Amino acid sequence: MNNYAPPEWLKGINEFNAGEYYACHDTLEALWMDSIDPDKKFYQGVLQIAVACYHLHNRNWRGAVTLLGEGIGRLPYYQPIYAGIDVARLIQDSSHLLQTLQSIGTDGIGDFVDRLPEDLTLLPKVYLL
Repeated sequence: MNNYAPPEWLKGINEFNAGEYYACHDTLEALWMDSIDPDKKFYQGVLQIAVACYHLHNRNWRGAVTLLGEGIGRLPYYQPIYAGIDVARLIQDSSHLLQTLQSIGTDGIGDFVDRLPEDLTLLPKVYLL
C-alpha cells in the first residue's frame, strides 16, 4: 500500500473502534473486494477480526473464535506497521481475546459478553500511527 489511505479505510477503522462491527464489515468488505494483494489479504484479516467481534456480541462463540483465528493468521506479514496502523498490537490484542475465549469456552460466553460494557479493554482496537 502506498502512503495514500482511502477514505473508506479510515471510516472502517473508526467504525471498528466505535464497536460498529456490522458497519465496519460493510465498509471494509467493499475495500477488500476492490483491492489486489498485498492489500487484499490485509483488509481481509482486519475485516475478519471485526466480524469476530460482531459474532462475540451476538454470543456466537464458534463464529468469534473461528474468525479471530483466521484474521490473526492473515496479518503477520504486515507487522509491525501497515496502512498506518499498529498491526503488531492488533495481532497481540486479538490473540489475547482469542485465548480468553478459548479458555472460557461456549459456556462462559454469556458472562464474558455481559462484562464488555464495563471493560472495553477486553476487545481489540485498531491504533493509527
